[in-house]
Amino acid sequence: MIQWPKSNDVLGTVNRGNPAESGLCTLCRADCQGKCETFMSSMKGRKLLYPRDFGTVTSGSANTTHVGVSYNSLRINGYNYGATGLTNGLSNSPDDCIFPNVSLEGEFGNEVKTKFRVPIMTGALGSTFIAAKYWDSFSIGAALVGYPIVVGENVVGVDKQAVIENGKIVKAPELDRRIQTYLKYYDGYGAIIVQMNVEDTRNGVAEYVIEKYGDKVIIELKWGQGAKDIGGEIQVTDLDYALFLKNRGYVVDPDPTIPEVQEAFKNGSIKSFARHSRLGYTDLSNYDQVKEEFMKSVNYLRGLGYKRITLKTGSYGMEALAAAIKLATEAKLDLLTIDGSGGGTGMSPWHMMETWGIPSIHLHSKAYEYASILAAQGYKVVDMAFAGGLAREDHIFKALALGAPYTKLVCMGRALMIPAFLGANVEGVLNPERREKLNGNWDKLPKSVTENGTKVEEIFAGYYDVQKKVGKDEMKNIPYGAIAAWTLADKLAAGLQQLLAGARKFSVSEITRGDIFSANRETEEVTGIPFMTDVQDEFAKKILNS
Repeated sequence: MIQWPKSNDVLGTVNRGNPAESGLCTLCRADCQGKCETFMSSMKGRKLLYPRDFGTVTSGSANTTHVGVSYNSLRINGYNYGATGLTNGLSNSPDDCIFPNVSLEGEFGNEVKTKFRVPIMTGALGSTFIAAKYWDSFSIGAALVGYPIVVGENVVGVDKQAVIENGKIVKAPELDRRIQTYLKYYDGYGAIIVQMNVEDTRNGVAEYVIEKYGDKVIIELKWGQGAKDIGGEIQVTDLDYALFLKNRGYVVDPDPTIPEVQEAFKNGSIKSFARHSRLGYTDLSNYDQVKEEFMKSVNYLRGLGYKRITLKTGSYGMEALAAAIKLATEAKLDLLTIDGSGGGTGMSPWHMMETWGIPSIHLHSKAYEYASILAAQGYKVVDMAFAGGLAREDHIFKALALGAPYTKLVCMGRALMIPAFLGANVEGVLNPERREKLNGNWDKLPKSVTENGTKVEEIFAGYYDVQKKVGKDEMKNIPYGAIAAWTLADKLAAGLQQLLAGARKFSVSEITRGDIFSANRETEEVTGIPFMTDVQDEFAKKILNS
């Protein structure tokens, strides 16, 4: 196994736990006091693009990208000539070819286009208590920046206040809160996507959402995710709640209706229950039948009034990947999110996360191959988003390039949650009377924060940018976690602009597979991306022999 370094002396960042390929700790804590790169970027913003202590240091690359097959074993190409994608009267002059002129705006969708300001989106934030606790920061941050956010599965099913009568949702206060919080700050960029699994479909989530919110919401069908190959899970520590979930139709483990289990819980030997969702089922032995059933589901949703429909699939085998791409294409869906193993979760079996499924770079490479096969047959291939262990601006560039021209977005899970944790903790310290409501975990600001300042205006580099967008009076309603999300997004955006400018691509839509190369031969074999010294080698020899 490749061991990723725990610290980066150049940036002054340190992982509390064991770092994954993404640079995030394998266990990311809401009460963490720092200071991984994503944590620090949520305060310092684009300053984290550069080495620390300017004027007293020089720095050199650790260059750890040549071993194994992962996104880190892809390298980004750069050019000292040419420029494409300049718009609005800009030319190829050195005065115009500067990284702030790189446009990161884009869109996805079939007939109805959804715009975004930065080519990222959140993973599905569903029934986990983390998602509920920090939703205001997640959603307001996404709305202000202008990237899509996904309401994950089971939100209605686990809500004690939700009322479901005869299979029809009558009341869904938690789902309403999530949608309405986002829409309050939505300005035409980004989107809110509501995901449905088996239980959500049975509970009538699609019908409830379309009746109440119309086409303001995108609906998503869920086949799976990269962290696990079973349905979603949460953990509850209350017997009555476990019984409530069992009665709602969920799988609860251990079964809280068994007398011996209840006795064990009362005596303390069982302390919690895991709630599981059902597995969706598709019989791929008969593709025509699968297609008929899938089209029936999509047409039903369109009949309800949905103008935008997406699909999320996980790191299953190649036949499932091919079916997802072809069905999403044939159904003219608006987005297909392909989540590889190596991603994150609120609560999934640990060794399942470690050992099941296709790693992201392998899965995404095959997704490009299969999409190209359909394109060669004349299909308009569905727009895609790649997910699974991606957290930094270089990951965004590489994933977009690997899947170009089909990949429009990079889906990030835990990386876009960290700003909310940080912001809630800071806000709870500065406003102790609201700490419990904010789900703050700190009694005082740690050194990782106070090195930036002790007031919110000092701590978050993006504070005044957010204030400019919403107005000084509205700032009192913006959670610090949303300010942190803006600050992190600004760092990711600036870093992506710099990488694109170096590749002489001044619009994110101009990115191609030719903008990356493989750092070792094994990566070349897996991805189809040429080895770095083979790229343009023939052209180089023509120059030498001219």
